[in-house]
Amino acid sequence: MKEDIHPTYYPEATVVCACGNTWKTGSSQESIRTDVCSACHPFFTGEQRIVDTEGQVDRFYKKLKGHEEIQKEKVARETKKASADVSVEVLELSTRVTNALLDAKLATVADLLALLEGGDQFLLDIKGFGRKSLIDLKKALRAADFEIPKAAEEITV
Repeated sequence: MKEDIHPTYYPEATVVCACGNTWKTGSSQESIRTDVCSACHPFFTGEQRIVDTEGQVDRFYKKLKGHEEIQKEKVARETKKASADVSVEVLELSTRVTNALLDAKLATVADLLALLEGGDQFLLDIKGFGRKSLIDLKKALRAADFEIPKAAEEITV
C-alpha cells in the first residue's frame, strides 16, 4: 500500500443527532452531526412526524394547493359555461348571426334552447338566419356543453 494516502481513522468518533442522542462509532471524521437517528426516526418510533430538511414537504404542499386552485377554477368555468342564462355572444358566433338573434329578441342561450324545443323552423324563419347559421349555432352550443333538444336534432329539408 502507498504511504500517506489514507484518511485518519477515529475509532471513537462521536455522532450527535438533532434530537440530542449521541453515540460512539468508528469514522474518518472526528465528529458527525445528523438530523435523524434510530431514536427519533418515524419508522422506529411509530410516531407520525414529517422530517423536512430541504423544504420538500413545503414545496409539495405548495404544488398541491396550486393544483387544487386550478381544479376549482376549472369547475367554476364548467358551471359558468353550462349555465343557460348567459348571453348569445358567449357562443362566439359571427357578427351577422349574433345581430340577427338579438334583433329577434333572443338575448340568452336559454331563449335559444326554448325556441329549439319546437324545432329548427322557428330559427330559420328569423330574417338573416339561414341553414349555415343554424349549423354554426348547433356546433357552438355543443362545444359549450349545452344539450340540444331532440326536436332540433331532427333534420328537416
